[in-house]
Amino acid sequence: MNVLGIETTCDETAAAVVAPGENGRGRILSNEVLSQIAEHAAYGGVVPEIAARAHVEVLDRLIDRAVSGAGLTLAQVDGIAVAAGPGLIGGVLIGLVTAKTLALVTRKPLIAVNHLEAHALTARLTDGIGFPYLLLLASGGHTQLVAVKGVGDYVRLGTTIDDAIGEAFDKVAKLLGLGYPGGPEVERMAETGDPERFALPRPMLGRREANFSLSGLKTALRIEAEKLAPLSTADVADLCASFQAAVVDVVVDRLRVAMRDFATVAGHPTALVAAGGVAANGAIRRALTTQAGEAGLAFVAPPLALCGDNGAMIAWAGIERLRLGLVDDLTAPARARWPFAEPAAIA
Repeated sequence: MNVLGIETTCDETAAAVVAPGENGRGRILSNEVLSQIAEHAAYGGVVPEIAARAHVEVLDRLIDRAVSGAGLTLAQVDGIAVAAGPGLIGGVLIGLVTAKTLALVTRKPLIAVNHLEAHALTARLTDGIGFPYLLLLASGGHTQLVAVKGVGDYVRLGTTIDDAIGEAFDKVAKLLGLGYPGGPEVERMAETGDPERFALPRPMLGRREANFSLSGLKTALRIEAEKLAPLSTADVADLCASFQAAVVDVVVDRLRVAMRDFATVAGHPTALVAAGGVAANGAIRRALTTQAGEAGLAFVAPPLALCGDNGAMIAWAGIERLRLGLVDDLTAPARARWPFAEPAAIA
């Protein structure tokens, strides 16, 4: 089974071909990703119209490269998987219409994939882990703690009530005059900074529910920065280190709550999994590794190349769904919003 995956939900145009491998893992036969960072850098964030136009310009060639790079023709692909949301609706439509056209012409099954579900299942692509597992899904637009019980069976244990973790990193980077994308820049500056110089808050620490809140932390950092303006390089490094340390503390605390709640909804987890662009952050990875070890769990996170948006995760989610006969027809809608996990009913 070879499945083509197409990803156009934000500022990466991506296409990949994936096949089932050994021990429950997948085999990535090709994985083409074209980032739009250069197009959006001048604006300090993603401009939806520019992103959609960039997808149109390169998607057909990228798909051709992915299929030929896998040593196949479209006729030899067994399914067409595409991220049908959530995301910037212009980009989502471009990928979905392209996938529908390919499915119609080749008479192959269409699988409309939830982009968040694809992130959630990436650990099975790379490590073949079994269900159920506890997932921290953290990206520029999403922060959730989820019990992954099976394909299509997800229980949300916690979410953010304001900013996502990646969004907070990006806003802090912009506030401090760092480059785009902001997350890696904040992490880079934090490496040389003093994480104890600024006593920043740890929002939601100790709360019963496993939710996040980061807007207050971001505001506290802005106040500290305004007190010191103009900022020296050392000031910026210390602010980044203090901010990142606060985020790590919040993640660990929220994760402990989610681990307790996991037992109620899904039993004992097979692993602790991190996915999404924020899973590439080294400080967060180290904290999660320690937390997993203390809980007697394996920690699984994708290689850095698969943390961000990519076609391989879409193709793998397509394989998981195709195995179960979960296919879509040509009426499958593009969705700007598409929740993938039901909230947990925990007293």
